[in-house]
Amino acid sequence: MMIYPTMEILNGRCVSLEKGRLDEPLIWHVDPVETAKGFAAAGAEWMHVTDFNAIEGDHSNEELISDIIRGAGIPVQLGGGIRSREHAEHWIDKGAGRVVIGTLAARDPQLVQELAKHHPDQIVLAVDVYQGQVMTDGWRQSGAISPEDFIAAFDSVPLAGIIVTDIDSDMSDVEAQLGLISALAEKSRTPVIASGVVRSSDDVSRLKYIYNISGAMVGRALFRKTVTVQEILEVARPEPEPVAEFQ
Repeated sequence: MMIYPTMEILNGRCVSLEKGRLDEPLIWHVDPVETAKGFAAAGAEWMHVTDFNAIEGDHSNEELISDIIRGAGIPVQLGGGIRSREHAEHWIDKGAGRVVIGTLAARDPQLVQELAKHHPDQIVLAVDVYQGQVMTDGWRQSGAISPEDFIAAFDSVPLAGIIVTDIDSDMSDVEAQLGLISALAEKSRTPVIASGVVRSSDDVSRLKYIYNISGAMVGRALFRKTVTVQEILEVARPEPEPVAEFQ
């Protein structure tokens, strides 16, 4: 299972938000580029960056995001405010390994299907769920569609993955989140990346045995130092297959 050390950027700083609320960010006093390099040095093969300013239409973090992409040393999966084909291709041209699209997919699924076919394995679908509905616009608007139907609309599309986030569950209710994510993963033809469910190495241990979950995003737990990249990478590795002894 792939682990995506995750960095969320607001006003040029690494932050964590409570259910997407931009007015009360928890600020981490670290250098974003050096932190990204640290993820790579610890053995991560990918990382994820979310630009919270871009969700608001503010592109003031663009230079910083570009520096992270150039300096991380591993591919970057980038999300946040990517709501046009031009914007998605702008970041692909700038070296983003993948771009994450949610709101645009709800508004214009045909465009995103075409974009994914033109950039196979570089487009990731974001499925943010609240009270059984897909949310858009930074978790502010209901897309009036169920996550099952949303995912099914992209069944034949060469997506790189689908990120599933359960907004409705309390931050501590990992069991409820795992239930939603595993149910959607079972119905999806595209591998699912779990978001917001890793608080400890034990959570990674459970995730890696759930059908069709190919990865997990881990952010706050790393910044709080309740886990390290090395620890979760070790847990995420597949167990060796038993080999029969020949007599």
